Amino acid sequence: MRKFVILGGGYGGLAIIQGLLNHHLPSDIELVLVDRMPFQGIKTEYYALAAGTASDFDLRIAFPNHPQLTKTYGDVTSIDLENKTVHMDQSDPIVYDYLVIALGCTDRYHGIPGAELYSNSIQTFSSTRLTYQRLNDVKPYGNVHIIGGGLSGVETAAELRESRPDLNITILDRGSRVLSAFPATVSKYVEQWFQDHDVQTRSHISVSHLEDGVVFNGNEPIHSDVTVWTGGIQPVKVVQDLQVPKDTGGRVILNQYYQIPDHTEVFVVGDCASIPFAPSAQAAGAQAEQVAEIMHAIWRGDTPKLHKIHLKGTLGALGSKAGFGLMGRTSVKGRVPRMLKSGVLWLSRRHFG
Repeated sequence: MRKFVILGGGYGGLAIIQGLLNHHLPSDIELVLVDRMPFQGIKTEYYALAAGTASDFDLRIAFPNHPQLTKTYGDVTSIDLENKTVHMDQSDPIVYDYLVIALGCTDRYHGIPGAELYSNSIQTFSSTRLTYQRLNDVKPYGNVHIIGGGLSGVETAAELRESRPDLNITILDRGSRVLSAFPATVSKYVEQWFQDHDVQTRSHISVSHLEDGVVFNGNEPIHSDVTVWTGGIQPVKVVQDLQVPKDTGGRVILNQYYQIPDHTEVFVVGDCASIPFAPSAQAAGAQAEQVAEIMHAIWRGDTPKLHKIHLKGTLGALGSKAGFGLMGRTSVKGRVPRMLKSGVLWLSRRHFG
């Protein structure tokens, strides 16, 4: 049996598994899914888990079962590309014939002293659980600061406002407006929603360092009962340690088939891959579907045919009743994008579950 190992059971990893299983997987191929948890966590909704508006169980999707699929649980510690071996923390190494690296991302702290130690993360299930506990324990009228005014920061702030109307919530952002990657009209709408719901935003904040209970904007101390970090992401450490060419964001540079050029048996998808899209679940899933098609073509002895990836857009939530988004070049605001986001989540559960 030839081993096709998939590291990571997120959007990219599961999309590859489904693409391979749904189109006559060769009988001599064993799929091996490696993940730290026995289920997929719906990462795009971790902000709701942190805020307390969704439960842990609500954000789980069971991995599929198939006679040719083996599931292995644990943390990947390193990847030996030369010897085609994946090393695990508490189990034997896994030797592969084909490998997909779909391990996702971790927080990027930009070298800011104290950022990792004194802020809270929503990048993994376990870190988000801790963040929820700390937010839940804040006494009424406490101060919560969210560093980073991108999509994750905005959704976290809005959801926390819905969950805890008693708290003082502030977004600290280094730019001139929240959601700088979106059109200004979307930012203006979100800013107005924040004003209406008593969420503060501070622009042009240059976080110099963090201490216990304090965020420093240069020399200005900003006292905080809980600080949540949404100030940037980077590939996980296992990928950081790989000695292969990478782009300025630390993502692995690939050939046209999403393979590492000097190791064409290895594919990289999602947040770890250098592709012309911002990291997102949608981009990871679309790329993964192509990787499955490429592998089927290779197994048939055909030249893989590529099609251009077209992403449908980005949706964000402002609590349970409002939202925003960008569909192509069209901005959407209000109740409709919130309903669309809920529908996408339902479809995702149905598709992967």
